[in-house]
Amino acid sequence: MNLSSQRRLASAVLDCGAHRVWIDPERADEVSMAITRAEIRALIKGKAIKALPKNSPSRGRARVLAAKKRKGRRIGPGSKKGKKYSVVSRKTRWMNRIRAQRKQLVKLRENRTISVSTYRSLYRKAKGGTFRSVAELQRYINDNNLRRRTFG
Repeated sequence: MNLSSQRRLASAVLDCGAHRVWIDPERADEVSMAITRAEIRALIKGKAIKALPKNSPSRGRARVLAAKKRKGRRIGPGSKKGKKYSVVSRKTRWMNRIRAQRKQLVKLRENRTISVSTYRSLYRKAKGGTFRSVAELQRYINDNNLRRRTFG
C-alpha cells in the first residue's frame, strides 16, 4: 500500500519533514483513503497520523570526553592550539610571578626576617627578573645569609 501522497500531505499539515510523519499501521487502509488535507487533519485528530519527535545528536560521547578532560586527560601537545604564550601571555606570566615575589618580600619585611635595606635590594633584583619563582627568591636569601641575626 503506497501512502507517499498521504505522508506528503500530512508533513505539510504537521509542518514537519515526511520522514517524521508516523502513520498507524493498524489504520493504514483508512489513511490510504484520505486524499484531501481536511481528511488528513481528521486522521491527525483521530491519532492515526502524528509527527515523531525531533532526533538530536547523542551527548553520550561528549559526556565521556568531558569526564576524561575533568580527570586531566587529553591535554597533550597535540591538542594545544596556538603558540607557547597564546594561552597565558608573557605579560600575564610576568605579573603573576612578580606579584607573588613582591608579596613574599613584604611578608618577610613585616616579620622582620629581612632588613629594609635587604628588602630594597631584593625588590630591585626581582624587578630585574633575577628570580624565576618565590622558591628561588627564598633560596637566594638562604644562600647569601640575608636573614636578620636573631639575638636571644
